[in-house]
Amino acid sequence: MTTRRFNRYPAYKDSGVEWLGEIPAHWEVYALRRKLFHEAGSIKIGPFGSALKLEFMTQEGFKVYGQEHVIARDFGRGSKYIDQAKFAELAACQIQPRDIVVTMMGSSGRCAVVPDDIERGIMDSHLLRIRLPDTELDPRFLALLIDEADYVRDQIGAAGKGAIMHGLNSSIIKSVLLAAPPTTEQVRILAFLDRETARIDALVAKKERLIEVLQEQRTALITRAVTKGLDPTVPLKDSGVEWLGEIPAHWEVMAAGRLIEGIEQGWSPVAEDRQADPDEWAVIKLSAVSKGAFREGEHKALPLGLAPDTRYEIREGDFLMTRANTPELVADVCVVRDSRRRLMLCDLVYRLHWRSSRASTEFVAYWFLSGIGRHQIEVDARGASQSMVKVSQGLIRAWAVMLPPIAEQRAITAFLDRQTTRIDALVAKVRDAIERLKELRTALISAAVTGKIDVRGEVA
Repeated sequence: MTTRRFNRYPAYKDSGVEWLGEIPAHWEVYALRRKLFHEAGSIKIGPFGSALKLEFMTQEGFKVYGQEHVIARDFGRGSKYIDQAKFAELAACQIQPRDIVVTMMGSSGRCAVVPDDIERGIMDSHLLRIRLPDTELDPRFLALLIDEADYVRDQIGAAGKGAIMHGLNSSIIKSVLLAAPPTTEQVRILAFLDRETARIDALVAKKERLIEVLQEQRTALITRAVTKGLDPTVPLKDSGVEWLGEIPAHWEVMAAGRLIEGIEQGWSPVAEDRQADPDEWAVIKLSAVSKGAFREGEHKALPLGLAPDTRYEIREGDFLMTRANTPELVADVCVVRDSRRRLMLCDLVYRLHWRSSRASTEFVAYWFLSGIGRHQIEVDARGASQSMVKVSQGLIRAWAVMLPPIAEQRAITAFLDRQTTRIDALVAKVRDAIERLKELRTALISAAVTGKIDVRGEVA
């Protein structure tokens, strides 16, 4: 999508606020509290935690909404409810269509407009509700200002800083200064943004689907190579394993335990949620292992004064496997091609040592990344749970591995390295394009709701 140029407003004026600068001449500056001095307007914080303890939750009744609904822009998720009596007690915390709900802790200042099809319920103690009168300020316009306008975000950020966690309160929200046009113009700006963001979202969806197709092709390529080899004319034999089918006649199928010389489990000290300086020790996160890639930047710094356990330092050539995640992601693997020094294994990741005379670590990694390799993992994982699951060392040792001779393993690995690198480069290119589209979307919304561009002529 090419970037379009939009006209500026014909005339601007000094807003009277130094950090706000110029605004369109007919726009007005005011504190949000002005729009709440009306019997239909209000601001409300969710019930204190003691009023909404876990023991008050039920399997059905009236829904309880929290930060997760706002951040995901999805009010249909979740299954926390309260009964009729508790709902009556907390009726003042009910949310309804066109309310604006704002997150108050952690990722504070994120907001969403409650949709028309909302299931009846209340907000929890981590949300703040803004209910506007039906005059002068459209809820969707205000929500976009809070979410996308830098000058509003800056006010919230400066006022909401806490000693431990960033937090908001009703006084901070009421004091936010806004610049806004008449309501009729707000509606036209919203109509323009609905149209333009829908176009951008459609492009993003197409590119995300392209990534899915490329990743499916990558998995199919790996699966074909590690189950049939590179020679399509090679004689085949029955593997003796129903879900494996036929394999090259000179290949073997054996339990991983016959090839594993040792399995280590790391250490997870209480670490600092930041990246370590080059001379500091750190411990990897679960996300450091991602579909064959090792991401050394996914780590937490070891606190000063806490001695590292150097036995768990990650080295080039290490074979890593995650031991906990969802059934679809657990037992993800990678071989460390390169890593910074002073990086330790965490207790949610195993380090496996393979018999080098029989198994190439790179080949085995591709095996566990293949569709057929993942099949046995997910069958076992789903047998334990549908959410977060763990795989034991016993399970790993029992999983089947298909092996050609070592020289052929290395040839297959070299082929897959070349082909997957090409696909990964394409995926990275598409992801970059998606990020640019998302940046364009954000910039367009911000420019429209802050008066940097005049879009009144863009909609009928």
